[in-house]
Amino acid sequence: MSDNTKAARTLVGRVTSNKMANTVTVLIERQVQHPLLGKIIRRSTKLHAHDETGANEGDVVRIAECRPLSKTKHHRVVEIVTRAEV
Repeated sequence: MSDNTKAARTLVGRVTSNKMANTVTVLIERQVQHPLLGKIIRRSTKLHAHDETGANEGDVVRIAECRPLSKTKHHRVVEIVTRAEV
C-alpha cells in the first residue's frame, strides 16, 4: 500500500509585515541568471503565511505550503530561523 503524504515544500524568507491578525508577509528572494546577458539578477516574491509563533518584522522565517487558509494565504510559519536585531 502506498503512502500518499507528500513532504511540504519549505522556503526561507524575511518578514516584511506583521500588521495583520495571525498573518505575516514574507519576502522570498532568489538569484537567477539572465537568459540573454548571463548576469545574475535578484528576483523576489511576497507570500502571506499563517503565523502563531509571533514573528516580527525583519525576522528570517521558514514557511511551508499547506491547504488554502484564505484567498491569499497558502503557507504557514514553521519556525523562526533568526530574530531581527533591535
